[in-house]
Amino acid sequence: MLYAFSTNAYLEYPLVEAIKKIRALGYQGVEILADVPHAFPLMLSREQIAEIAKVLEETGLAISNINGNTALGFYPYHLLSPETIFEPSLCSSSAGIRQERINYTKSCIDLAVELGASCVSITSGKCLPGNPPDQAYLNLLNSLEEILEYAVQQNIRIGMEYEPGLLVENAQETLQLLKDLPCSHLGVNLDLGHAQVIGEDLTAVIKSFTSRIWNIHLEDIRGHKHYHLIPGEGGIDFLQILDTLEAIGYRKFVTMELYTYIHAPDEAARKALSYLKQIERRRDDENAYS
Repeated sequence: MLYAFSTNAYLEYPLVEAIKKIRALGYQGVEILADVPHAFPLMLSREQIAEIAKVLEETGLAISNINGNTALGFYPYHLLSPETIFEPSLCSSSAGIRQERINYTKSCIDLAVELGASCVSITSGKCLPGNPPDQAYLNLLNSLEEILEYAVQQNIRIGMEYEPGLLVENAQETLQLLKDLPCSHLGVNLDLGHAQVIGEDLTAVIKSFTSRIWNIHLEDIRGHKHYHLIPGEGGIDFLQILDTLEAIGYRKFVTMELYTYIHAPDEAARKALSYLKQIERRRDDENAYS
């Protein structure tokens, strides 16, 4: 299995330093946060992009995903709140706000092209007051049509990440989205912790998307609380996940997303990789004697 680590756990470090740390810990890939303080594309200079490309070449790390799920770079720090985490959104009732997010997502696509990444993850946004789900969904479809036209031109895949509390918040809704927008470049950035939080069958979820999974986000979950834990510290059956990914022939990245450990990202990254490697060895041993 190919393992990557998301830089959103390294918010207290510059992006270039985070990439070097992730490589030193033994990961094969890195997910780049396309937001402050790392790589908010609307603020990146040509020199900064060149510096990122250089460190990727020096470390040999591949990019598992450009994470465009949040866009806090739009807001001054004093204006940040739970309402702004996914704003401006693709499902907003305001055409102007939607266009801001569309333009941001296109800039993420451009960044992916420049850095040699294959996919960009996005979210649907929330249904804020005055924007009921049915209307918000139509807004989302309209936004995605423009994004996908651009993504196809640039040959970059777009992965919808569903999350509890958002407009698109479960596997069934994501599958419906893929049906409503039958574009080969639209798939899923599958966060299995989110599936665990809402009580979905992880094996069934993985199999339902099969070849439309562009990247996996992985973390552990205790009970059904949405708090990202180091694998092995919650209730997820990681052996079952790895077996299922193997069964569907998944050959892309499994990305650890542990942004909850910003004060100890090295330790979290080390423990996560060690635990999953241990699971893999146990599975290999069991297969050898079966």
